[in-house]
Amino acid sequence: MSTEVVIIVVGVLLVLFAIADSAKSLNLLSAKLRIPLGIIGILLIIYGGYSYGSIHVQGQLEQVDIGKKLPIQYPIEKVQVISPVAGDSVKCRILTMGVYPNSYDKDIWVLLKPSNNKYYPQSDHTNTSYKRDGEWQVITRFGGDKGESYDLIVYETDSIASQFFSTTIQTWKDALNYPGLELEELPIGAHELDRLVVYLKDGCRGVF
Repeated sequence: MSTEVVIIVVGVLLVLFAIADSAKSLNLLSAKLRIPLGIIGILLIIYGGYSYGSIHVQGQLEQVDIGKKLPIQYPIEKVQVISPVAGDSVKCRILTMGVYPNSYDKDIWVLLKPSNNKYYPQSDHTNTSYKRDGEWQVITRFGGDKGESYDLIVYETDSIASQFFSTTIQTWKDALNYPGLELEELPIGAHELDRLVVYLKDGCRGVF
């Protein structure tokens, strides 16, 4: 449960307690305390709701850059990346895009491997890459130094591996700490499909 939700819940409880004490004449609090308690509860609800809304609107309006794009080769016979292209210089937040065969039904994940050789699964609000009509995409965020090289790796996953990546990302977000995964920590249900190397156009440390 996020901090904003906790604040809202506490606010609601304070308001309900003040109303109940007044309506049922419990006399647990004096009138001088009930009114401030109710006001504090209302302020907490307003603050929590405003904070929660602001955070989620910012996520929905997240701006991404689109790099160079390869032409799609038909018929599509395998999962592959079409943007960015190998050797490209990319900004801190890009949209990684690719294609997949029509019969393909597994989840697609993009993982970044910077110079520290750790693996960082990428996601937007759907966690797994968004798939539709033979094309997939996912917001990809970099956090290194200008000119640093990154392996951008595409994996297909079964449901267990997909849940592992989703849980890992949520754990990192909750802790505000992104330590990365060692190679041996990657789930056995994740299989590499495509890989390319890109370079950072700008310094991206502390951007996110």
